Amino acid sequence: MTLSFQLTLLCVSFLTIVASAVPKPDEKRVLDHDFTQHMGDEHNKQYDHEQFLGEDQAKTFDQLAPEESRRRLGVIVDKIDTNKDGFVDLSELKAWIQFTQRRYIEDDVQRQWKSHNSENNDTIHWDVYRTAVYGFMDEMDPLDLEKEDNGFSYKAMLTRDRRRWSVSDRDGDDALTKAEFTDFLHPEESPYMRDVVVTETVEDIDKDNDGKISVEEYIGDMYRATDDEADEPDWVKHERETFATFRDKDGDGSLNNDEVKDWIIPQDFDHAEAEAKHLIYEADSDSDEKLTKEEILSKYDVFVGSQATDFGEALVRHDEF
Repeated sequence: MTLSFQLTLLCVSFLTIVASAVPKPDEKRVLDHDFTQHMGDEHNKQYDHEQFLGEDQAKTFDQLAPEESRRRLGVIVDKIDTNKDGFVDLSELKAWIQFTQRRYIEDDVQRQWKSHNSENNDTIHWDVYRTAVYGFMDEMDPLDLEKEDNGFSYKAMLTRDRRRWSVSDRDGDDALTKAEFTDFLHPEESPYMRDVVVTETVEDIDKDNDGKISVEEYIGDMYRATDDEADEPDWVKHERETFATFRDKDGDGSLNNDEVKDWIIPQDFDHAEAEAKHLIYEADSDSDEKLTKEEILSKYDVFVGSQATDFGEALVRHDEF
């Protein structure tokens, strides 16, 4: 997300210099929800790529030519087929998706752990993390810190991180072990962090700050009407019905924290299995509920992408290919 505080020209220049010299806080929502069953192919495929490859690997494949993308996909298929029977079944594909997600998280945690803990201590203290990520704020005018751009401000981000840090800090010493630091960076994966995930999601979507999510806020988070659209797409109408029928359990026209939790962290939903079933459905040309390498390669764009842009610098794992 681009930061551009609405200040005078002098202040804009100052903030640009400061922000470019320090680590930028992660502005990505803690839990991004997939509406691909209703949205277009581009979003759908990119989501599938990240689930199949892991987020960093998806960035790599997005930069590759189709021929190299297919070649690398073939290498991956051989790894997924753990019993070497020539087929990828549901359990093998599910296990692979779970592996890629774990690998992304472990790699991200290790990278940031080293970045904030060069001496490899057992813990990272809040003061150390705050100085590294938000220390530049100490030199800023307090009035500038109060300014927002499209709802974003460094001060709000600091407040959010401080709260998340405190929840992650299960022993209350204001310093995080590596396991606690993992919860801090990836709260969506931790049962200890479910309430903070819900709180942050509500804050992101709740534009009128009444502590609840209205149907218009719910729809507005995933869809923006354009001037040339006379009517909402069918998938948006479906989401309105879903909101009224399933999300808003007490029928008061908005989602409270418990209803948001049921929506974003359903207890009986196996994400990896659902994605594996979707990928098999997309590529299973003979409907035998398992995939050959040929079926997967013929649908390579579903699994690994086709030259998407604006995903930043690719991270290539040379040892795997």
